[in-house]
Amino acid sequence: MAIINGNRRINPLDINQNATIGIAFPLNDVNMFKGTQTVKEQVKSNLINLLLTEQGERVNEPNFGVGLKKLLFEQNINKENLEEKINFQIGFYIPEISLLSVSVGSIDDENKVYLTISYRFNLDGTTDALTTTFQ
Repeated sequence: MAIINGNRRINPLDINQNATIGIAFPLNDVNMFKGTQTVKEQVKSNLINLLLTEQGERVNEPNFGVGLKKLLFEQNINKENLEEKINFQIGFYIPEISLLSVSVGSIDDENKVYLTISYRFNLDGTTDALTTTFQ
């Protein structure tokens, strides 16, 4: 349910500034006690969690996760299959957003994979992007 303020939709959870919605990533001293203050921040944290989790790693959710760390030692990354997998996982586990694009790059000599995901919030139509480096 959304509260409409003019032309802008606001999630009711974002109104109470004294409550945290969830845990922020990365898990460090600051984020453990601060948490996320808005639904958009929590969705980004959920997306990071989804990308980093290997399938079968989460208890009672054997299909949860994309498992991006496996890509580090791959000779060739099939970008279409990766985008399809990420899109399916987002659609099933994070229905608050829609995937717009996935961009993958790698540096073979350093075993680094760069990933940029652009997505749209379904509630208000705003867009955001997440860029991560795996090494």
